[in-house]
Amino acid sequence: MYIDSHTHLYDEQFTAEEDAMIYRAIDANVSKMYMPNCDSSTISDMLRIAQHWPEHCFPMMGLHPTYIKENYLDELKIVEQWLSQRKFYAVGEIGLDYYWDLTFKEQQIEAFKTQIDWALQYNLPIVIHSRESTADCIDIVSRKQQGVLKGIFHCFSGTLDEAKQITNLGLYLGIGGVITYKKSTLPDIVKEISLEHIVLETDAPYLSPVPYRGKRNESSYIPLIAEKVAEIKNMSLAEVATITTSNAEKIFSN
Repeated sequence: MYIDSHTHLYDEQFTAEEDAMIYRAIDANVSKMYMPNCDSSTISDMLRIAQHWPEHCFPMMGLHPTYIKENYLDELKIVEQWLSQRKFYAVGEIGLDYYWDLTFKEQQIEAFKTQIDWALQYNLPIVIHSRESTADCIDIVSRKQQGVLKGIFHCFSGTLDEAKQITNLGLYLGIGGVITYKKSTLPDIVKEISLEHIVLETDAPYLSPVPYRGKRNESSYIPLIAEKVAEIKNMSLAEVATITTSNAEKIFSN
């Protein structure tokens, strides 16, 4: 069995065949799918899916860094209210994004720190977006780590040294379809990092693995990512499935 630790099942690209897409994932032995939140606009659809598929689809709560604008304090209040109202499986997707726009960089940093504090308050893992900001995200997490903070650097894209820093902090690397790309440096990094520190993800509908690169991604493609990891690690597919699933269960066990 597999776990997709990061999938945007509520994305409008899935609307027309939402149930069929989730059934395909289950048929591919992807038994659990964890959904990161983006902002207040994605909450209702995410919770609707979680309610409809309670044994397979699990919601997180957080404010995504690329959604941080002038109204970010209002958005954070909504996150805080939801965290106090019901069960979520992580605080996410949170973090920093220096790729698209640096206009709200300081606000991103403030929101990241605040949401980590909420994760500690509610004893929840964090799921981190760190596009072109891995070093700063590591620095903030290291200052907040009190020996109990756990989570995932989703769609890890840093260096081997950064990967080691993350695992030394007790967090995991989220590995997705990028590992199947010809020019990706991820295979070299994954080769050096113990599978005990890795979880699988799709980030669907984005970043589809080969042979679906350039097309819409979905959770049923997790086994393709696992196959590439097994090839790199010279392990059986069953071993990769067992270990990465166990890792995800540990993270989301609250």
